[in-house]
Amino acid sequence: MKRIRVLVADDHSVVRRGLRMQLQQGDQFEVVAEASNGREAVELAESENPDVVIMDILMPGLNGIDATAQIVKHNPKTGVVIFSMHADDSYLSRALAAGAKGYLLKNGEDLDVTRAVEAAAEGKPFFSPPIAGILVEDYMRQLQQRGLQDSYALLTEREKETLQLLAEGKSNKEVARILNLSVYTVETHRSNIMEKLNLHTTAEIILYAVRKKLIAT
Repeated sequence: MKRIRVLVADDHSVVRRGLRMQLQQGDQFEVVAEASNGREAVELAESENPDVVIMDILMPGLNGIDATAQIVKHNPKTGVVIFSMHADDSYLSRALAAGAKGYLLKNGEDLDVTRAVEAAAEGKPFFSPPIAGILVEDYMRQLQQRGLQDSYALLTEREKETLQLLAEGKSNKEVARILNLSVYTVETHRSNIMEKLNLHTTAEIILYAVRKKLIAT
């Protein structure tokens, strides 16, 4: 069984130690490195090439969100899970925009960490229940502000399939392979989806899919 290689980034050694101990209880995980600040996390992500990075937000030198953006830009296949004590929608939206796959609260259930790492390794999103609630509330607020109607019924069956796969973190190329379509056709479906649902970014696609319960949270 191929083990999931994990980099843990947090400026508190006790948190890093706790995460390492928790992950190493399972045979499917291997903690390959620890970072105490965002800049070190970026450097270790490049040298160690982990499958998943567990990333704190507030760290010295370089914050976790900007570090996430740099890591994902260098290697889009690396899944970053934000691990923070802050259940704040501004942090959440910035983390998603930076390319994070998941967002966990430090006071959440212990099981959430392993489930989040497994999901991120597969390119799927994962959120603590309170975070999923924030996503839903934020999206509902956006709908009300825009005066929009839910247009999910306007999507074709193929567009609905494409929407779910995109929300699960699949690239256009991966969606094309799964649905046996050309990349051009997938790009067309994606464009149609975003126009029909008035979505503008990948983060908004994820928010919409969470609200519609199309993906697990």
